[in-house]
Order: sequence, then structure tokens, then C-alpha cells
Amino acid sequence: MSDISLAVALALCATAFLAGWVDAVVGGGGLVQLPALLIGLPPHLPPTYALGTNKVVSLCGTAVSAVTYARRAPLDVRAALRLGAVALASAAGGALFASAVDKDVLQPVIMVVLLAVAAFVVAKPRFGGAAPGAAPSRRRRAAAVLVAGVGVGFYDGLIGPGTGTFLVIALVSLLRMSLLTASATAKVVNVGTNVGGLLVFASHGAVLWGLFPFMAACNMAGGWTGARMAVRRGNGFVRVVLLVVVTALVARLAYDQWWA
Repeated sequence: MSDISLAVALALCATAFLAGWVDAVVGGGGLVQLPALLIGLPPHLPPTYALGTNKVVSLCGTAVSAVTYARRAPLDVRAALRLGAVALASAAGGALFASAVDKDVLQPVIMVVLLAVAAFVVAKPRFGGAAPGAAPSRRRRAAAVLVAGVGVGFYDGLIGPGTGTFLVIALVSLLRMSLLTASATAKVVNVGTNVGGLLVFASHGAVLWGLFPFMAACNMAGGWTGARMAVRRGNGFVRVVLLVVVTALVARLAYDQWWA
């Protein structure tokens, strides 16, 4: 913490608030917070410190968002806890394998998927507008465990940015949730992915515990604000933020892939 100036620390705290707000509404706060940490931390620190600090800060904000949603929005607690437990283990596995995978190969694939998601959301104005009365079949629930729990959880441990967005899309598509309910459920699952990744990074000492309390407080404030705003404004507001976040995430990945 002594190597970080007051101006940089304040900028990181402001970024943490914005990231918490974005993450609470539709996911994707990591695309705001992680780059800020990579830029703001002293150059002698390896990138794993940015990843580890991002995880512990995000965990606090996501937990506050999850509690806020649980009190104010419809939430399938049983499905959320089941997926969260699977995602925790999968994210830990992803974090362990992070150094062994060439991310330059994965990023173009992720960009194509995100562009397809954006096109689908634009083409289907009623996507996530309301959950139908019929409960999802056992096959759909199993698919949700594989995609949202195993797949997205592993991705969060491996790369990270956009995890909440992927969770929202998977929950709406597979479990037929509304966007608001999917955002609420995704927060609980995201707590699991953050815990899984954090266990690995913390065990390697890659967390700046001196900076953590200040960024965490701001991230929690942003998460609380974002969750309340999403509940108050409903699915239409979440849909607009989803499109903005998907576009920003594609741009960020494109920059990392070809220009960084």
C-alpha cells in the first residue's frame, strides 16, 4: 500500500464503486475494475496481484448485491445455491489452470460469442421480459448446471471479465428467468466463483490486503446502489445495461487481442 499514491488509491476506489454498480445490474464489473488495477498497481508487482485483489474486492460487492436482491427481487434460492456450489469448485479449477492456457486463443472465441449475444438481445426485444409459468424441465436444469455452474465458473477462474453477463444470459436462456430474476440469481452464483478463485490466489499470497478494505467498501456501496436501481427500474433498464456491457466487453477483448 505504501507504493501506491493517494491519487491512485482514490482513483481505484472510484473505479471499484462503478464496477460494483455495473456488476450488480447485469454483471461485467470486472472489465472496469481489473484493467484499473493492472494500470494502477506498481509495475514491480506481477499481474496475479491485480487478479487476486480484484477477486476479494468483487466478492464483497457481489455479496452485498446478492443480499439486496434476495430481499427485494424474486430469487430461486435453491437453484442459486446449487449453481453457486458447483461454480465455486469450477472457478478454483479454472484459477489453477490459468497459467497453462493461451488466452490469446480464447479471446477471439469469447468475442464471437458476445457479439452473437448482443445480436440476439437486439433481435429479441422480449428476451428476458418475463418468465413463463411452466417450470424448466430437468434437462434444462442439468444444462444450467453444466453451462452456468461448470462452464462459466471455470471461465471466471481462468479469465474473469464478463462472468456475470454470461451467467445472466445462461439463466435467462436455460431456466427461462426474467432478466431481473437472472441478475439476482447470478449474484449468488458469482459469490461462489469469486470464493473459488480467491482461495487459489490468496493461497499464493497474491492479494493486496492493505488496499482491499477501501476498494471493498466502495465496491459494496456500488453493488448496493446498482441492485436497488435494477429492482426499481425493472427488466427494460437491465436489458439496456446488458447491451452496453456486452459492447464494452467486446471492445475491451478486441483491444487486448490486437492493440494492447
